[in-house]
Amino acid sequence: MKGYGKEIGGCRIVKRLFLLITLCLSLVSNNVIAAGPLQLVTAGPGNRIHGVDISKWQHPYDKPINFEKMAKVGVRFVMIKGADSQPLADATAKKHLIADRDAAHAAGLYTGFYYFSYLPDTTVKAEIIADAKAQAQKVIWRLGEIGGYTEQDLPVALDLETNCVRKIAGVCKKYASRSQVSLWAKTWLATVTEKTNRKPFIYSYPNFLQSAMSRSKELAQYPLWIAAYGKHPAEPANHPGMKSVGCYAHSWTKADCTADYQIWQYTSCGKGSKYGVASSRIDLNVFGGSEEKFYALTKGVWQPDAVDLLPFNETTTATLISGASTLTTNDSADFVVDAVRPDGTPVVTGSVRFLSADSLIKTGVQDVIRSASGRWTLKISGLEAGSYVGFVEYFDESNTHASSVIPVMFEVTQGPTPTPKPSPTKKPAPQPVDACAGQIRN
Repeated sequence: MKGYGKEIGGCRIVKRLFLLITLCLSLVSNNVIAAGPLQLVTAGPGNRIHGVDISKWQHPYDKPINFEKMAKVGVRFVMIKGADSQPLADATAKKHLIADRDAAHAAGLYTGFYYFSYLPDTTVKAEIIADAKAQAQKVIWRLGEIGGYTEQDLPVALDLETNCVRKIAGVCKKYASRSQVSLWAKTWLATVTEKTNRKPFIYSYPNFLQSAMSRSKELAQYPLWIAAYGKHPAEPANHPGMKSVGCYAHSWTKADCTADYQIWQYTSCGKGSKYGVASSRIDLNVFGGSEEKFYALTKGVWQPDAVDLLPFNETTTATLISGASTLTTNDSADFVVDAVRPDGTPVVTGSVRFLSADSLIKTGVQDVIRSASGRWTLKISGLEAGSYVGFVEYFDESNTHASSVIPVMFEVTQGPTPTPKPSPTKKPAPQPVDACAGQIRN
């Protein structure tokens, strides 16, 4: 055929229009459209699918992660910390989730994200359920913010590894019971499942599953991501979470004492540089099933409706449950505050603070204790004697919920001068401990 003409953009212009279109569409198909996920490879220990989990700790000084390098050494899935019960930790997790998920997908990796949870300080069944639903809503909104599920996404995971509900000076003073932990977990898992049509993972370790939770067929239906160190997955006889004698008895324990797990986090001491992260360490995981089972976990696309998207300045009502009226300079002014959404359910994010009506008055040291979703205890110490007029404000720096203020007045009188406490005897500095002792360094 004569008259081929010159080549433009990799396509040779021909006289027949349909040939031009065919050639160019072929070029676009082969070279422009994203390749999508890489083929699964069993490059992990024991010829299993290899994965990592990451958080802010893999971003020292906000350094990025090289996911292409991660993929080249055989990693195929990444679990990213994407949300947290506590506001500051949640904001950091959100920042890294958005960047890391996109970069990992671009490198051909599958991703999921996990939610680090804290349980409410209450024994009231209705309040436990309300808190679990509120914390589940945070995850649903977060999933909506990133566009929902694609078939390059694993389900979200509930990271549940502490049943401490009240700490004072870093020491736990109150724990939730087994039934309370289990009720909270069932509610959270069911709420996320109902909305997204995918069953979330639950992440924990064997002793917690046994000692802090009740055995339940309902819990056992959710895929388990188990943390168990010290045994190498390359050895066929090794299984996560097995005792040398006897069984861990929990919802996922099988008749032979092994755990019915999907993902095994087998070390927290992966060599960071090997996997493209700036931190010295990284958590490593293996998938416990076949490629078909892995693909099955990625099935089901969910895209958020308008009601699933994060609201902006949603109307909020704050209520003072209890508050100080008179106290001395040796006391703290304590206020217990509830904040609810328009439908009466607890707010999902935010905190509380005291604002003086007179900006020149010092307002002491303010400590906030979150006891449940939408409930806080505000403790103000170091106040000088005098009258205080102002507001207890519920506020939300994410602008999900609108602020709400409660007028308060209280009186502080001069208390007796406290007896000076002797300076504590200086203790010798503890010897450094190898956090990776007994762990696999891969």
